[in-house]
Amino acid sequence: MFQLMGRYMRQYKWYAIFSPIMMVLEVLADVLAPFLMAIIVDQAIPARDSNQVVRLGLIMVGVALWGLISGAVSAFMGSTAGFGLGANVRDAVFKKVQGFSFQQLDKFSVPSLITRLTNDCTMVSMVTMMTLRMAIRSPVMMVLAIFMAFTINARLALIFAVSLPVLAVTIVVVMLMAKSRFRLMQKNVDRVNGVIEEDLTSIRVIKSFVREEYETGRFGQRNDDVRDTMIKAGNLIIAIMPIMNLVVYASMIAIFWFGGLQVMEGTMGPGQIMSFISYCMQIMMSLMMLSMYFLQLTRGNTSAERIQEILDTEADLHSPADGGIGEVVDGSVEFADVDFRYAGNSGDSLQDVTFSIKSGETVGIIGSTGSAKSTLVQLIPRLYDSTRGEVKVGGVDVRDYNLETLRNAVAFVLQKNTLFSGTLRENMQWGDATASDEEIIEAMRQAQAWEFVSQLPEGLDSWVEQGGSNFSGGQKQRLTIARALLKKPKILILDDSTSAVDTGTDAKIRKSFAEHLSEVTTFIIAQRINSIQGADRILVMDEGKITAMGTHAELLAGNEVYQDLYETQVKGAIAQ
Repeated sequence: MFQLMGRYMRQYKWYAIFSPIMMVLEVLADVLAPFLMAIIVDQAIPARDSNQVVRLGLIMVGVALWGLISGAVSAFMGSTAGFGLGANVRDAVFKKVQGFSFQQLDKFSVPSLITRLTNDCTMVSMVTMMTLRMAIRSPVMMVLAIFMAFTINARLALIFAVSLPVLAVTIVVVMLMAKSRFRLMQKNVDRVNGVIEEDLTSIRVIKSFVREEYETGRFGQRNDDVRDTMIKAGNLIIAIMPIMNLVVYASMIAIFWFGGLQVMEGTMGPGQIMSFISYCMQIMMSLMMLSMYFLQLTRGNTSAERIQEILDTEADLHSPADGGIGEVVDGSVEFADVDFRYAGNSGDSLQDVTFSIKSGETVGIIGSTGSAKSTLVQLIPRLYDSTRGEVKVGGVDVRDYNLETLRNAVAFVLQKNTLFSGTLRENMQWGDATASDEEIIEAMRQAQAWEFVSQLPEGLDSWVEQGGSNFSGGQKQRLTIARALLKKPKILILDDSTSAVDTGTDAKIRKSFAEHLSEVTTFIIAQRINSIQGADRILVMDEGKITAMGTHAELLAGNEVYQDLYETQVKGAIAQ
């Protein structure tokens, strides 16, 4: 927690310095008020000195204003420093996550990352504010109040020698018990976020299968887990409050009893016992606030540890130390004895993959579900790194490139077509931030997207809802292909990216590619043979291995797997 504060609060350091100072000034005002009241009651009023009463009364008003202004300034500075720290930490975590590989994103999970970026960063902000204010106010007030209490009546102040250790032991025990409960609570919040994210992104599937009741029950179970852990954490507060109240009231009774006896004996004035009680309340309230602070600090430390885990994780995919090669000369691709295994899996997803593709060739990839087709092409732009062997682009090992240079040379259209909220123009400019409307329209024509975009009333200014939910699956696929073409890549990878378009549109896209992308190496993963039969070469994959490679005619003549697929798809369609 304090490591994060030291690292990410530098631009707010003056706020962090002056907030406690102003808080100390506020505490001085609070401690001074009972002392002035005792003088009025024990000296000014019995002497019927109205001038002294008025003078001390005005001083008390001034002290109150002093405390009010100091407290307000401290609160402003503490809030600025706390929320500023939270913003800086959130920004650092977000930037760190942007550099993670797919494998690292899988390790942490998206819901957990969302919780850390939101809930945990907010908790760190809140605890920082409490550290600058409550953690300063409570001990300073307690020390000053104890000093004033001993100044008024040292013998009566010995009551605190019994009550304070009891409260201190209670606070320590609660802190030790709280840490594990808060950690479990944050994990359960991760699980709730997982269900929320999954259900909201898949709401159409849930409704189409009429699974609302089931998903409501699943969410309810996760939500109940969060509730139960929160109740367990809250029980600590419930348990500590009666103990504290018992100690406070016992101390008050002892003060009234022994202090009252001293007043009756004339060794202590009424004003003194009034101020002594005020200091007693300040001491007890300081301890209670301190206990609340330590509870929140325990939770804040849990959040800080989860954030630090992200910040301490080094991206496993990065450019070489010298910056790496800054240019991809062509789109040739070579795999040499490549194996790949996902983290946590016992077996390889890719095994002994070897092939060589010339720049400008079109390569089709086909195979059964789970044959690692997508895994294969994700090694080209280094979304993952191979476990063994080399992947080369332009004759150079992909690990020797500057990562940004390599990925700028590769345009990847993933299976899941993602569009972002904004206009169509803004979405297309993800491919090229400086692309003109003419360039965008040309890319859309090549991807067969302009035929429907041109019919929209607002054209390129048409609004895209989150995820592109206001466009059909086939339209989203064509738009994401157009976006990829705007990168003007040396390698274009289409991962089952025309599965939602009709065969006629698919044929037009392939024809357009043949006319305009003759110098671009194109990988097409497809389930339909029609989509790849015109490719220069076709890779047939099965269980992570390339079982055959050749042209459509060669495979149709000599590969049983390809023949079976052809029989099922082409002849079956003719029969229908």
